[in-house]
Amino acid sequence: MTHPCEPPAAPAARSTYRHGDLSRALLEAGIELARTGGPDAVVLREATRRAGVAPNAAYRHFASRDALLRAVRAAALSAVAVAMEAELATLPPDLPPAEHARASVRAVGTGYLRFAVLETGLFRTAFARSDEPMQSRPDSPTAGPGGLNPFELLGAALDKLVAAGVMPPERRPGAEYLAWSAVHGLAMLVVDGPLGPVIGPQIELVGQRLLDMVEKGL
Repeated sequence: MTHPCEPPAAPAARSTYRHGDLSRALLEAGIELARTGGPDAVVLREATRRAGVAPNAAYRHFASRDALLRAVRAAALSAVAVAMEAELATLPPDLPPAEHARASVRAVGTGYLRFAVLETGLFRTAFARSDEPMQSRPDSPTAGPGGLNPFELLGAALDKLVAAGVMPPERRPGAEYLAWSAVHGLAMLVVDGPLGPVIGPQIELVGQRLLDMVEKGL
């Protein structure tokens, strides 16, 4: 968390759509609604208005508001993965294995926290209560360019700790749940809880201290 980070690229909504591209236009409209208002703002009628079509036209692509929200959530999860991968890409490739493993865990957590602060609406949407699994479906990818979703990126970073001899193999099972809970807890206390005014301006410093604690605790 030592350098500025631009918000991950997520498509902006268009006011009209090209022939045959209504599904994408509706999804983009839904993403923009989520970006500014979180999951509750994703309303099918408003998405159709932004796409410039009559509400009935949407039902061939999204049968309900829930169907649109599921697609928007998948896109938001993918954007989180993009943010994580962007942090991983900044790591020097010649780091010794143990240092690279530790840095990978920090990068994954850093990308997650940055996304929460810079794209709060999409963050809330990505991790809102849902019965849908995080895994990608052909029509709703949740992964970044590397093919892994946020949970899988965390797991891969923890696997590096084991491979580098930093984490004992017997401590690996379930470690992703502990690490994720700690980082997500900080994110939510800042974006939706009482810690926003207290540590919001210092989120990068506090985040690094938390990630150090997580790494040592694993």
